[in-house]
Amino acid sequence: MSTEFQLHDMLIKDCIDIFELPLCKVLLMNDKQYPWFILVPKVSNIVDIYELEWEQQTQFLNESSLLSEVLMGIYKGTKMNVGALGNLCPQLHIHHIVRFQDDVAWPKPIWGLLPPIPYADDEIEKVKNSVCTALNKATS
Repeated sequence: MSTEFQLHDMLIKDCIDIFELPLCKVLLMNDKQYPWFILVPKVSNIVDIYELEWEQQTQFLNESSLLSEVLMGIYKGTKMNVGALGNLCPQLHIHHIVRFQDDVAWPKPIWGLLPPIPYADDEIEKVKNSVCTALNKATS
């Protein structure tokens, strides 16, 4: 991993840094309408998955699957949406969104549908504690 890694300004503005996996940062999107997390490989100048080394691609998929499993265990969602778009933010990142049949956007995609509703500080701490506890348990 490059020591020059920096998180893109858009991700810094829109997300809360909550956990470090071996390859990736786990971010919480600051929109409490959905349990919405973002996985960002700590590798500089990467836009698409195929640009990662083979071992990094495997690790990225493993960390994505781990995060998905942990989030579904915590939130008991109807469906886990996982996607890498990158049309607005060019840094490689994958969205992990727990969806419910009764969420405000179901069954539509969430992008651009509603303005975000930011978390309060105590809500951030609650989410961070539950996710970090589960990820620590899953990775130890």
